[in-house]
Amino acid sequence: MVLNPKYNSTGGMVSSLLFFVSVLFLPCMIPSLFAGQISPMEAAQRLQEKYDATISMSADFVQLTSSQMSRREKEGRGSMLLLKPGRMRWDYEIPDKQVIVCDGQSITMYFAQEKQMLVAPAKQYLESDVTYSFFAGRGNLLRDFTIEAPGEEDLNTNNSEIVLRVAPKKEHPQIDYILLWTDEKFLINRLLIVDTFGSTTDMLFSNVKLNPQISEELFSFRPPEGTEIIEQ
Repeated sequence: MVLNPKYNSTGGMVSSLLFFVSVLFLPCMIPSLFAGQISPMEAAQRLQEKYDATISMSADFVQLTSSQMSRREKEGRGSMLLLKPGRMRWDYEIPDKQVIVCDGQSITMYFAQEKQMLVAPAKQYLESDVTYSFFAGRGNLLRDFTIEAPGEEDLNTNNSEIVLRVAPKKEHPQIDYILLWTDEKFLINRLLIVDTFGSTTDMLFSNVKLNPQISEELFSFRPPEGTEIIEQ
């Protein structure tokens, strides 16, 4: 996926989406690390506390993906919804319509251009993933991730402040580390994910709302008539 996880009958779902989800539920209200007011571990603890108090979230996003194999940058745009426990929805409008929905029991991935929808048990892809565990409320940022202040090489990626650099403690098949940015209200507005091959996925968020009322009906999706449904 671009974060649009392209899926076909011979491909596999890219699980890094779930890493985005795990961190997206971490809006933070913390002093600046660089002001010397708080350590990375203290920041992580406050993030965990904020996460524990967050039940739902909505936001718009722009996703930019680049690879070491190609200089061409891919762009995706859309909106997302999260609702504990274990529910998420990503609606892509650019580059083409895609809808990715998890209701905690199953995952559906609809691709309008291909007129296909994949349906698979959520457990098959998600339960063993440390990031999904965190999203579902069973994980812990301090326990499951290494926490660091950004290095000088990270600061070159943007003039705005980076709060934390985090990486899964257990080896992840795709994620090497991730950088987190905040805005003036100390809400995360950007995630830069670097995979084990040096490719990057840059997620920028706007119109972030915490704990909005979200209907559970939004976490089910009925595709248009004529859609090929592939069950796994």
